[in-house]
Amino acid sequence: MDYVSALVPPVVMAVAFTALIVTMVKSQGGANKAKEDAAVDAALAARAEAEGPASAREAS
Repeated sequence: MDYVSALVPPVVMAVAFTALIVTMVKSQGGANKAKEDAAVDAALAARAEAEGPASAREAS
């Protein structure tokens, strides 16, 4: 029975990892993709605006 107790943790981790990957793949795209993309674009635009133009950073 030692082999069973030796194999259980890797099997459990493999199942959990597979479930994680399946969840990640399923959550890509879908109905909310446009909303998520818009949120990321807005965040990137806000960050770029907060940093200012590149020429102002190079001048200082």
